[in-house]
Amino acid sequence: MQELSSKNRSKRLETLQKESFELLIIGGGITGAGIALDAASRGIKTALVEKNDFASGTSSRSTKLIHGGLRYLGQGEIGLVQEVGKERAIVYNNAPHLVVPEKMVLPLVKGGTYGKISTSIGLTIYDLLASVKKEEKKSMLSKKEIIDMEPLLNKDLIKSGCVYSEYRTDDARLTIEILKTATKHNALPINYIEITDLIYKKGKVCGAKYIDRLTDICGRISAKHTINASGPWVDHIRKKDNSLKGKRIHHTKGVHLVVNKDKLPVNHALYFDAFDGRMIFAIPRGKITYFGTTDTNYNEALESPNTSHDDVIYLLKAINTMFPSHSINKEDISSSWAGIRPLIHQKGKDPSEISRKDEIFESNSGLLSIAGGKLTGYRKMAKRIIDKLSIALSKDGKELLPCQTESIPLGQKIEKVSEFIGKVHNLIATKNLHPYTAEYLVRTYGIDAMNIARLSIETKNSNNHISLGIAELHHCMEKESIHKLTDFFVQRTGRLYFDIESINELIDPICEEMGHMLKWDSDRKINEKKEVLKLVESVTNFP
Repeated sequence: MQELSSKNRSKRLETLQKESFELLIIGGGITGAGIALDAASRGIKTALVEKNDFASGTSSRSTKLIHGGLRYLGQGEIGLVQEVGKERAIVYNNAPHLVVPEKMVLPLVKGGTYGKISTSIGLTIYDLLASVKKEEKKSMLSKKEIIDMEPLLNKDLIKSGCVYSEYRTDDARLTIEILKTATKHNALPINYIEITDLIYKKGKVCGAKYIDRLTDICGRISAKHTINASGPWVDHIRKKDNSLKGKRIHHTKGVHLVVNKDKLPVNHALYFDAFDGRMIFAIPRGKITYFGTTDTNYNEALESPNTSHDDVIYLLKAINTMFPSHSINKEDISSSWAGIRPLIHQKGKDPSEISRKDEIFESNSGLLSIAGGKLTGYRKMAKRIIDKLSIALSKDGKELLPCQTESIPLGQKIEKVSEFIGKVHNLIATKNLHPYTAEYLVRTYGIDAMNIARLSIETKNSNNHISLGIAELHHCMEKESIHKLTDFFVQRTGRLYFDIESINELIDPICEEMGHMLKWDSDRKINEKKEVLKLVESVTNFP
């Protein structure tokens, strides 16, 4: 199969139409990407299509933690905690540039969710279930110790606290790296391909019809088996299959707000009680600190969930209660994101009570659908559904390898990430860029950060920020299948969320360069910029 490049999309589309696949995956989020890698690495001829950009839905709008789910322990989800706890160690080992160990600070407050004794016992069990390394096991803290760690905490509320181990990631970048790795194992992922209908032979799914959302050209895909991994849209595909019966998807919305770090200069990631008994995260990242999340029922359009005024008021009340000395108001919010969780409906349960377990649905047509689950558990979800598919494939005489993904690196593995960040920093030290730039490059692009840094130095532009942006653009065009300006500013670089101020400076030169490479006319350039500015408006204004 061809490399995941913007330049060879027409060739990849030709392959999609002409060849017959053993597996078609609908959905290019973390779940679909994980399935593609698992299937392709076992020897299954695999195609994946995504109607928008890869990771443009839920998989770029999570809390961005590869975590063990401490709160699920309190809900009795022992198996889930055990599984995702072990999975996070696997993801960290396979992609150390993308998965950052974090000390998570848990303040214990008067009348809060967690008491000191129950927390100590619970975290001991958590460490055991999640196979936490000795040096990362929990430690209980006195009130003085936790205030020393985080001086901004509300001293009137805090009784004591603890520290335990979690991991931070970039969900969209993780999805992209998995898809790039799947491509190396001969998978064929293509974005902006929307499935319009399924194709049947003798009552069994044997492919799908599609429309290319970039060209409006329609086509057909031939595949022996189809997996529906479309996240919030899972039931839409099940409805096309006339198999939307029994259990259904329950959509809930999670919102995060972003402020510049000087507005909330916490030293560590925190997990703390909100005023209503829920728990909230506050996580420092580069230039910013973000906090969330909400958990409310969602019944509106799936394409563009927005942060509402009520979401903002709720999160500001929670953050200002815990950090009163740095009172944050609506004007301090630099960005936000709202994501839709595709959970399995459980009658009578509030959004926060619904299980995060994944579930597989099999229809009479042979369509397999998967929903639920957590970012951390993507690899195991993929294994479960491909194990199930292997039964059908074995009847066709197909012999599969066992699951390989536990030991497949995502990108070229960097053994000493901090040391590599230092090398990139030394290379760009004279360019007058933000001190966080080297870490941003490595955490975003892995081993390719060095080539991007070199290219930025070679790029002839008096503005170092623009030189760097253009270098990133060339990398994304060559290796990451970007076709719209929004692809670059959102899913590939995360600038819409984590460095929104840079968009004003970069939007014109990046649009010109991308337009030159993709042969856009002036109208297309205007529309591309409008689309980016519309997104900026949506993440900074709260109706």
